[in-house]
Amino acid sequence: MSDMPELGDGELHRLQEIGELSNDKYKGDPNFMASLARGLEVLQAFKPQYSQMSVSEISQITGIPRAAVRRCLYTLKALGFVHCPDGRHYRLLPRVLTLGHAYLSSSELAKAAQNSLDYLSKQLNQSCSVATLDGDNILYIARASVKRIMTIDLGRGSRLPAYATSMGLVLLSALDEAQLEAYLSRVTLEPLTAHTVVSEAQLREQLARVRRQGYAINDQQLEIGLRSIAVPMHSRKGGVVAAMNVGVNASQVSAQELRERVLPLLQRTAMELALLL
Repeated sequence: MSDMPELGDGELHRLQEIGELSNDKYKGDPNFMASLARGLEVLQAFKPQYSQMSVSEISQITGIPRAAVRRCLYTLKALGFVHCPDGRHYRLLPRVLTLGHAYLSSSELAKAAQNSLDYLSKQLNQSCSVATLDGDNILYIARASVKRIMTIDLGRGSRLPAYATSMGLVLLSALDEAQLEAYLSRVTLEPLTAHTVVSEAQLREQLARVRRQGYAINDQQLEIGLRSIAVPMHSRKGGVVAAMNVGVNASQVSAQELRERVLPLLQRTAMELALLL
């Protein structure tokens, strides 16, 4: 049995379209290695909800022909990045961590952010994170976790949909009009919970409000029981380079308490960290 849940037509089309759009602009470029691009797409197809997949399932997600997927997996297996314990379904091996470790260990932002989050987390006794925008998702580059408040285990390298997260709302609100239009044209706003904003008009209103007030509160849009608040992190040049958030149990901490008690500490930490960037 595969770990992969059934993909709906909309989700399958969206995932295939992302892969096609990312490679279309390089067609005809003699320096672009299509085989390398395909191998990386195969690696990126693995996610927490798709942790064990067959050649056919990876082909469905990526839009890459099965014969090419099979060759990619053969190479990745030979290099120690994946294994196939049952002869049919593939899983990632720990060696894939080396691909991201070089960035996390050399990035001044990631290293400084981790130190700041560790201190903030102890002050608040809550989980804190820093993320950047990576395509249409947020990418966690630092995290200090004191309690498990989500069904999935988040850590550095985790990715979540930007539209349904407080850090994502902050980062999306910093995009210029052309970048935001491109994002909205690509993304399907799916109802992850009953509270998720799935209307483009409502999302635009939400982003405009985040821009005005300088912070975002996500009230159970990503997962029931999770409430979070996020602020932007600016570089000395003035641009938003990341977002910082604090996540809490919605039954224990109200949105008002987030604004009154957590927000000042969060803003101060983000500003102090910005001085180091």
